[in-house]
Amino acid sequence: MSPPTAAAGDAQVTTLPCGVRVASERVDGVRSIALGFWIRCGSRDESEELAGVSHFLEHLLFKGSARYSSREIDELFDALGAEANAGTGKETTSVYARFLDRHLERAFDVLQDMVLRPVYAEVDSERQVILEEIAMYEDEPQDRVHDLLARALFADHPLGRPILGRAEVIANVPVAVVGRYHDERYRPRNVVVAAAGSVDHGRLCELVEQAFADQPAEPGPTELPADAPAHYGASVRFQRKDTEQFHVCVGAPGLARGDERRFALRVLDTILGGSSSSRLFQEVREKRGLAYSVYSYASQFVDCGQVAIYVGTRPDRVTESLEVIGRELRRLVEDGITDDELERARENAKGRTVLAMESTLARMNRLGGSLLTGVPLLSLDEILERYDAVTADDVVALAGKLWQPDRLVAAAIGRDEEVWRRGLEALAPALAEAAAQAAEATG
Repeated sequence: MSPPTAAAGDAQVTTLPCGVRVASERVDGVRSIALGFWIRCGSRDESEELAGVSHFLEHLLFKGSARYSSREIDELFDALGAEANAGTGKETTSVYARFLDRHLERAFDVLQDMVLRPVYAEVDSERQVILEEIAMYEDEPQDRVHDLLARALFADHPLGRPILGRAEVIANVPVAVVGRYHDERYRPRNVVVAAAGSVDHGRLCELVEQAFADQPAEPGPTELPADAPAHYGASVRFQRKDTEQFHVCVGAPGLARGDERRFALRVLDTILGGSSSSRLFQEVREKRGLAYSVYSYASQFVDCGQVAIYVGTRPDRVTESLEVIGRELRRLVEDGITDDELERARENAKGRTVLAMESTLARMNRLGGSLLTGVPLLSLDEILERYDAVTADDVVALAGKLWQPDRLVAAAIGRDEEVWRRGLEALAPALAEAAAQAAEATG
């Protein structure tokens, strides 16, 4: 008797007897398949002593499996004309490929062997690769500042740590420890196999069942995290670095991944700083020329989230930039939004959603990420209806809740901390006071 298959939006979802969930979405008119193994394992699952091991493990999956060497993996994907890659997040890891539909069995075989049966070859050389990646990241303040903001917001919680982890961990973690970490987390109930394109759901389920035939059955997915970090109010982080610009982030606690207000949040973000017609882009860059790069964004996790604004500007313009940002946040809440802004932002969100859904890779990512983290799989029409239902009152109410002054945190990388504190005074005096106290505490 075959396992039950349910429709979820435009997708088919089957939970196999072993515990693995299989999700697929057929896309007519394409000859390719995007296939991914999604594992409920990310930097959030790491202790401080193992910070970075999820990302390190993801790299090692490509260095050889029980039946394929690293070179053979590369040659096989090249011979198929396939694109293969992987990614580690704070809550998930994915290993995926895109290839012609006639190569499904071959591509699946290589991927499943990599994911389920790594042999941890070439470990020392890959350590060096990761250490170089960490060094490169440390040299990019426009990237690093976002992790400083996460530390300001989430403090010592694992969500406050960089996904890349710490160099000393990568340099010294024993292979046996990495192997145990894999075996504890890459288990059937932690895995979703997702595919989109010219794919037959029944055949995909057969392949997955064969791949996990030697794994013990684990009915029911692993419980999702329930340790959301507390928010303690004004918090700041500053890193001195000899840079031409100050790289500044302002943020606050946001929404969980499955929160129904996520559609209003997308509209709010588009209006605030997520598009070229947004208020921050127009006021900070276009009207005043204060920055080349200024934008807002939101990050969502299983049980919490964050909202954030980034601006990169020269030292003599930090104060004015933050003053404008603070004014726009207040204006958004006090004066509301116009009908034109609402319509433009809703259509922007809908258009980007539809365009993304024309990519089999984007569809596969949506299936894997949503199913693994407990987010309902909506059809395209249902998603568009959710955006159409967002009202101006929804957006303004959400802005008033998320961007309250007493919820703000901030982070910056630049030459002079005094410049930073003056800028914070223009944005939110409580943050400037927190920065002064932090400076006193560190001497």
